[in-house]
Amino acid sequence: MLIVACIKQVPDTTQVKVDPVTGTLIREGVPFIMNPYDTHALEESLRLKDKYGFRVAVISMGPPSAEETLRKAQAVGVDEAVLLSDRAFGGADTLATSKVLTEAVRKLAEKEELAIIMCGRQTIDGDTAQVGPGIATRLGCSQLTLVDRIEEVDLSAKIVKVRRKLEGRHEIVTAPLPAMIAVLREINQPRYPTVPMRLMAEDAIITLWDNKAMKIDEQTIGLKGSATQVRKIFSPERAKGEILGDDSVKPDDIARLLIDKMMEKDILSP
Repeated sequence: MLIVACIKQVPDTTQVKVDPVTGTLIREGVPFIMNPYDTHALEESLRLKDKYGFRVAVISMGPPSAEETLRKAQAVGVDEAVLLSDRAFGGADTLATSKVLTEAVRKLAEKEELAIIMCGRQTIDGDTAQVGPGIATRLGCSQLTLVDRIEEVDLSAKIVKVRRKLEGRHEIVTAPLPAMIAVLREINQPRYPTVPMRLMAEDAIITLWDNKAMKIDEQTIGLKGSATQVRKIFSPERAKGEILGDDSVKPDDIARLLIDKMMEKDILSP
């Protein structure tokens, strides 16, 4: 059975800058990395492969440079890597992105029975957490989000049991396969590739699927198929705080002043 892990190449957000004139990201000189949440999804896929004998395919939608991210996945032991790259896919929001990824999953599932679509909780560039559930909705399969532990996979009964991390508690959920599982960082510690695997990955085959291979209606993907558009990106500005008094002012007087300020802003009622 097959696990499809979805990964994304994202800009390192610690070094992202915004052009103050155009309101767009300055991409020149910005390093790209595998989305950190996706590294945990990839690792969990490989752990299930080791335990249950799954075959693991990894897919990524992006420009040709995303091939580097796929090679990193190959270096840790995936069985197949597919790059979804076409100008028609560009400018996609989460709706259009999930459309392309869904069709890629379907195409892979034509060759082998699908068990799990593994995703990270969210990406660090968009922070929407919408693509994984979007894929599950389009496929009509189970979706399990906020997963911090996979308890068991019963291949004979075709069910999976997971633990979900909720606010202040956990819950155990059982769902039929195939299922989309979106994992948290707490689920595992990603492995490091060995030197021989790194060298192997440099020469490994990465399959390229453009829209000629995918045959998707171009009105439903990319910018044309996006229900939302980003008009501007900017860093939020916060008002500077106010220092109340100094060392010469008594604490009781500062406390009264603070209460007066809070009442002025309707934070406290009289």
